[in-house]
Amino acid sequence: MSHFMRAAVVLLLAGLIVVSGGAASHAADAAKIALVIGNAKYPDNEFVLNDAANDAQDVAKELTRDGFVVEQQINLAGDVMRQTLDRFYARIAPGSVALIFFDGFAIQSNRQTYLLPVDAQIWTEPDVSRDGFSLDAILAEMNTRGAAIKIALIDASRRNPFERRFRRYSAGLAPTITPSNSLVLYSAALGAVVASGQSDHSLFVTELLREMRAPNVSAEQALTNTKNGVIGATNREQVPWLSSSLTTEFSFASIITRPPDNKGGDQTSSKPETQKPACEVPQPDATPSADDLAKDPVIADLTRKLAANAADTVSRYKRGQIYAIKRAYALAMQDFDAVIRLDPKDGEALNNRCWTRAATGDLQGALADCNLALQVDPGLSDALDSRGLVNLKLGRTADAIKDYTDAIQRNPRSSSSLFGRGVATRKSGGDGATDIALAKSMDPNIAKEFAGYGVTECTP
Repeated sequence: MSHFMRAAVVLLLAGLIVVSGGAASHAADAAKIALVIGNAKYPDNEFVLNDAANDAQDVAKELTRDGFVVEQQINLAGDVMRQTLDRFYARIAPGSVALIFFDGFAIQSNRQTYLLPVDAQIWTEPDVSRDGFSLDAILAEMNTRGAAIKIALIDASRRNPFERRFRRYSAGLAPTITPSNSLVLYSAALGAVVASGQSDHSLFVTELLREMRAPNVSAEQALTNTKNGVIGATNREQVPWLSSSLTTEFSFASIITRPPDNKGGDQTSSKPETQKPACEVPQPDATPSADDLAKDPVIADLTRKLAANAADTVSRYKRGQIYAIKRAYALAMQDFDAVIRLDPKDGEALNNRCWTRAATGDLQGALADCNLALQVDPGLSDALDSRGLVNLKLGRTADAIKDYTDAIQRNPRSSSSLFGRGVATRKSGGDGATDIALAKSMDPNIAKEFAGYGVTECTP
């Protein structure tokens, strides 16, 4: 790495600060706090991302007009980015709205999305977490500081030079674990990338700004409209990813609280989730048709790679993952089978085949795969989570609780393990409500996911 010069000294002077309504250090001066980062000048990239710098400026101006106290920074090196985030956290007052916008390069590693400073030196997998900033950690810190509403707008689903150094494919961005009352929007689908062009403005931010300016529209609807606008403008070639766990309505101009159903209650503290039936069973999403799967841009790209090289296990494993996530389990099994034939000790592939078999009801086959995955890699928390699902479906609740607990010790932020343990605890006669509530606050769709496996939190 010595032949790549770090740009930190020059970039320490590159930040611009835009503050609306008083000094940014006084969090109590405003209820809405925003940090806008546009990283355009990565020395390892062949050209400057002009759209990142321009879009960051435009977003900062729009948020300022909407009453946010905005700090805008351009071209941040790692040390400055860390200091900027710390300053952002310090400005968050309990009950406030906290928003981060990032435009630049990001990369997925160990199922987390890392935002990259301009001086990142990424050559191996461990470099990603060393030089990058975990979006999961940023949202968690926003929540810890007391932000009532957390928003992350990430325009970083770009094919970047770092991934090509140590991977044979571009992994795109990973789903983030969202605290309750959060909104997260990516410019492209999970695992997908948008080709970087030398343009002055991105389509994603152009659509975002248009929707943010719309009067009397909730923030969630504005982001949904942004997603639909990008899909329509690109003929479905670019599909932004949106995750919402909002229970309070919010618009970029004001906060709107849902009125309670009863006429005499507190007008500011209704909790819709507590008014739902205690054991409402969500309906899982339908399995996409063969045509829809074939048209998926990520699947299509991986299929082209496999047509050129049938022994490309990375592309086959990745395609199997996507098939499984979309509940196309038969196709997923074919890909995982092929990977395992080439490498019978691929722990990740064995775990994914275990999970797929568990979802389809082949519980003994699933159990054998999970056990083998854990023999290959005893510390594989995902395999413990998958085996917990198998034991849960087999009615072995004590074994399920142990597997889920072991998985949580390795990954305390696993919504799947928390929900599974809560359900297993409830089915064994215990409460389980704390685990289930925490899992739902982290992933509002977790109950629907488990319903797709044939598991619900309901007890007879």
